Amino acid sequence: MTTTQAHSEAATSKFVSVMENGTELRLHYNDAGDGKETVVMLHGSGPGASGWANFNRNVDAFVDAGYRVILLDCPGWGKSDSIVCTGSRSDLNARLLKGVLDTIGVERVHIVGNSMGGHSAVAFALAYPERVGKLVLMGGGTGGPSQFVPMPTEGIKLLQALYREPTLENLKKMLNVFVYDPSTMTEELMQARLSNMLARRDHLENFVKSLAANPKQFPDYGHRLGEIKSPALVIWGRDDRFVPMDVGLRLVWGLPEADLHVFGRCGHWAQWEHAEKFNRMVLEFLA
Repeated sequence: MTTTQAHSEAATSKFVSVMENGTELRLHYNDAGDGKETVVMLHGSGPGASGWANFNRNVDAFVDAGYRVILLDCPGWGKSDSIVCTGSRSDLNARLLKGVLDTIGVERVHIVGNSMGGHSAVAFALAYPERVGKLVLMGGGTGGPSQFVPMPTEGIKLLQALYREPTLENLKKMLNVFVYDPSTMTEELMQARLSNMLARRDHLENFVKSLAANPKQFPDYGHRLGEIKSPALVIWGRDDRFVPMDVGLRLVWGLPEADLHVFGRCGHWAQWEHAEKFNRMVLEFLA
C-alpha cells in the first residue's frame, strides 16, 4: 500500500537532550503540526521500532485534524541514545517524556501508546496526572499477566529471540505473528526493519543486558489503575499473539473512565493494521 504523505520523517526529525540519573541522553523525536493541543505517540518494544515506524500511517490524519503530533523514540530505540535499564522501563520512559516536554515547552498532552508505549503512558499518567488529557492504550498498559495464555506469550518469545539473534529469518518469524495478515508485511518493510535493527546493535545488546538485569521491565500497575482520572480508550486486536485481549479487559475494569474497542482480524498493531478506522475513532475520542 503506497500513500503520499504530507509529512516526512526527515522533515519532522528533531533531537533534544534530557538528563537521566546524572547522565545526559540525546533523544530523537518527530514533531509535526502546530495545533494548540498535542498528541504524543509512544511506540512498542520490538527490535527496529521507532516513533515513525510505528505511527507513520497516523501522523497526517492527526495533523489535518488540528493537532501537534510528537513521536518519541524511547531510549534504546530509533535514533535516540541507548541505555541499559535495570529498573522499570515504563517509569524510565515516563520520566524522559516529561523531560522532553519540559524542554520543548509543552505542558499537557494526550498520549497514544502501543504495547510498551501503553505501559509508559500509564506510568506517565500515574506520575504526572496534571500533564495528561486523554489516554489511548493499545496492546499494553498494565504490565500484568494474561489469565488465559501462558506467559511469556508466543510473540514475546519471538521478540526476545530476535533481540538475541537479529537475522532476517527471526524477523520474519516475529512479524508473521505480529499482525493478523502477514501478507501485509512486504519485503520492503521487512528490509527496512532489518536495516533499522542492524544499524543500532547497541540497542539490541542493551535490551538483552536490561532483560538479564531485570526480567520484569514493565511492572504490573493493575492495582493502581483506579488512580488515573483521565478518560481512556482501550483498543485491542482480537488476534493479538503478543499481549492477549484479556489484559485489555483488565485495563477497562481498572480505569475509572475507559471505553473498549476490539478490532477483529487484527494482531498487535491496530494503528497500522486498521489505520483509517483507528484514526477516525481516536480523533472522535479526543474531540
